[in-house]
Amino acid sequence: MNFTQERAEEGGVTRRSFELSVDGQAVPAVIWSPEGAKGPRPLVLMGHGGSQHKKTAGIVARARTYARKFGYATLAIDAPGHGDRISREEAESLGREVGARVRGETSAPMDPERLRQMGQRSLKAVPEWKAALDAVQGLDFVGAGGPVGYWGVSMGTAIGVPFVAAEPRITAAVFGLAGLREGQAEFEAAARKISIPLQFVFQWEDAVAPREAGIALFNAFGSAEKTMHINPGGHMDIPNFESGDWESFYLRHLGVAADAKTRELAPA
Repeated sequence: MNFTQERAEEGGVTRRSFELSVDGQAVPAVIWSPEGAKGPRPLVLMGHGGSQHKKTAGIVARARTYARKFGYATLAIDAPGHGDRISREEAESLGREVGARVRGETSAPMDPERLRQMGQRSLKAVPEWKAALDAVQGLDFVGAGGPVGYWGVSMGTAIGVPFVAAEPRITAAVFGLAGLREGQAEFEAAARKISIPLQFVFQWEDAVAPREAGIALFNAFGSAEKTMHINPGGHMDIPNFESGDWESFYLRHLGVAADAKTRELAPA
């Protein structure tokens, strides 16, 4: 674990960037926490979507909010083939490709080869997430043994489902904008292994994840406590109010940091 930057952000939040070496690959990562945080606290892992990266605006906003309001730490990493792991030109090309798919401008199907590639990326990301979780639980302002949540939609779900299925330290998860298709037997098996509380957010006119596939994935989860939130609109149209539901969900299952009751947290 090699720290590369520490930066004070607005509202009393500290951001620390670092790198891990996993199977010979450099994995860039970032963790947010309340300024001056000491002692263990709940941790949320956030997986970004396709063509995005660890400091995508939505992740940054939620990480800051969770630190200010609840005393949480939030961890994000660049997925294989994303963020600081590729060149700017590669990132721009990927963004155009994903953007066309999100807008329904491409007819490229989710054929067996594409599903195979997605599965390979997820398998590569699982040990990277495990290594990152191991590393930050050794930090004095995170600690081991505390509650851990996961958040990730779209590609964050494609990677998150096999990761959460294989990681017993995670106690609650938010997934969404993804589906279960024919030929994804391993993905389905991973979903059925998940028994923790979860929320699943879905867009009814999603050009990336057809509604039948989204419902099939939700049904596959083995959790006794699971809720599916369906909203009108396309892949990028999740209503802002869902973020409030995510906060309530994590508060219910992760609680608040011990020092959130004694230190003056900055307003959201």
